[in-house]
Amino acid sequence: MLLGTLLMIFMLPSCVSTSEFNRVKGKLDECEDSQLLLKQKLQDMEAKANEAGAKAEQMEAEMKKMKAEKSSMEDERDNLAREVKRLKATNADLEKQISAVKSGSSEEISRLLTNLESAQADLDAREKKLAEKNQRLQQLENLLARKDKAVKDLKQKMLNALTGYKNLGINVTEKNGQVYVSMAEKLLFQSGKYAVGQQGRQALKKIAQVLAANPDINVLVEGHTDDVPLRGTGAIKDNWDLSVMRATAVTKILLQDANINPKRITAAGRSKYLPVDPRKTPEARQKNRRTEIILTPDLTELYKLLSN
Repeated sequence: MLLGTLLMIFMLPSCVSTSEFNRVKGKLDECEDSQLLLKQKLQDMEAKANEAGAKAEQMEAEMKKMKAEKSSMEDERDNLAREVKRLKATNADLEKQISAVKSGSSEEISRLLTNLESAQADLDAREKKLAEKNQRLQQLENLLARKDKAVKDLKQKMLNALTGYKNLGINVTEKNGQVYVSMAEKLLFQSGKYAVGQQGRQALKKIAQVLAANPDINVLVEGHTDDVPLRGTGAIKDNWDLSVMRATAVTKILLQDANINPKRITAAGRSKYLPVDPRKTPEARQKNRRTEIILTPDLTELYKLLSN
């Protein structure tokens, strides 16, 4: 469209020189190339966002699996305990029988002794298995307790670091074994923009200091928008673009701290699809326009224990 307009202008007498036309056309070509590159970059970011979402869902599934495994181990331990109790009762009964037939034949006594030895061997094996189950269950409970403590400690560290921002749109909560740092749009961005303001940068630096001091924490940065359609031009064309670019902008500021390993952080855009308040009111939409930094402890030890 723009090129056609330029051609028409060029055809008008004494309007635009050939060199000027070529210069403008060159600028137009550069803009079109830049737009294509930006579009590809946004597509890559959306793909990474989808991958991050899948990882988060996988992690949540693993946590459920751990809890189910713990419950199963407890049930098995209880069953073994009941079996041990039964075998002890059987042993006691056999011992009574032996006492009752001591005056009887040696064959009867030998038979009862054989039965007793067999029952005792079975009992010993069951007790050994029960002890192993109890040990593994105790290890699992200790690891879960350590994880829970790590989450609570991390939450408190974040609260301490962000004390000065308490009334500026930051909320720190604990959910599903993770710490959520939710930051309102007004603290970080202007409406429809993805450049982080100075006040937001300062808050993110505080968060980065905590992350740098806790290298075993994995970080997911999620951008969220409201449900009002965005009709943008250039880099931001819709709410998907906006949420991805905001998450990426926050991630880049966190990574300005050289002590944070980039492999620990994932940026994801969620658009309008994970609202905290589904109502269509201005207040609800304001809540939904947020950026969440989700912190998860390293669960490697738990995974190893469950796989053994």
